[in-house]
Order: sequence, then C-alpha cells, then structure tokens
Amino acid sequence: MELVFFNGWSSLFRILIIGLLAYATLILFLRLSGNRTLSKMNAFDLIVTVALGSTLATVLLSKDVALVDGAVALALLISLQFIITWTSVRFRWVRRLVTGEPLMLLYKGEFLLTSLRKARVTQDEVLSAIRSSGLSDVSAVEAVVLETDGSLSIVKNQAESGQSSLEGVRGPS
Repeated sequence: MELVFFNGWSSLFRILIIGLLAYATLILFLRLSGNRTLSKMNAFDLIVTVALGSTLATVLLSKDVALVDGAVALALLISLQFIITWTSVRFRWVRRLVTGEPLMLLYKGEFLLTSLRKARVTQDEVLSAIRSSGLSDVSAVEAVVLETDGSLSIVKNQAESGQSSLEGVRGPS
C-alpha cells in the first residue's frame, strides 16, 4: 500500500533527470524542425501534438522506456510532421488530404445552408464570429469562411482592388 503514495527517492530522481533531458530534447527537435511545427493547428497538427505529449509523458513515467528510445520516437513524429508539411506545400492533393479545404459558410449576406450542415456550424456561431470581428451588419460582410484550423474568417465588403482572398475557397456545392 505504501507504493501508492511514494515510490521512493530514486523514482523521483529519475523523473527529474529524464524529464529535464527529454524536455530539452523535444525543444531542440522542435527548433530544428522550424516554426511550422508550432503553428496554429489544424486537425493533423493536433494529432501530432497529442502524440508528442503522450510520448514525452511515457518517457517521463515509464521505467521501461529509455531516454534514447523516447528521443527516437519524438524525432520520428517530428520528422513525419516535417515530411507531410513539406509535401503539402508542394502538392495540393497532399494539402487537401491532410488539412482539408476552407469552406464558405456565408456569402454576400446569404447563409450557405448546405455548407453549414456539412461543417456542423450554426448560423448563431457565424453571427457570433461576425460580431467578434466588430461588425454589426451582416451586409457589411462579403463572406465568412471556416478555415482548415477550425477558425472562422470574416471577409469585409471592400472595393475590388486586386486578388481576392476568397480565391480557392470552396463555395456552395
């Protein structure tokens, strides 16, 4: 029963040493992999982040996993993240497969009901995002787009002055 509350000083010492070294290793790998690994997350990034956290926790708390094994696992996950993001920048089909596509939910004051249902977003959530952007009138909004990271982007009505930010956004089906 004693082991439930305290497993001994050697266990705590191991966690401190392995924790510091594993944390330093993770930071080093993340810095080497570039800013994209730590960018605003889409579903793919979230999965990698959860896997990194789980791997770090396993290395910290399991005596069966050596620091080098954990470092290799962290390096593998970060390398896979790098490879996927590198290919997604170069090949649109990979980007669509991994991150999906932005989806237009409102266009020129009209809710796109099919898109709302597909995205499982309510009209109230869209209106809330419009208010959060500082607008009170839906007619002042050119479009509302559900981005690949789950955020809602509000595009205000403006005079046409060049390339539209809505280019490549999937509209009503």
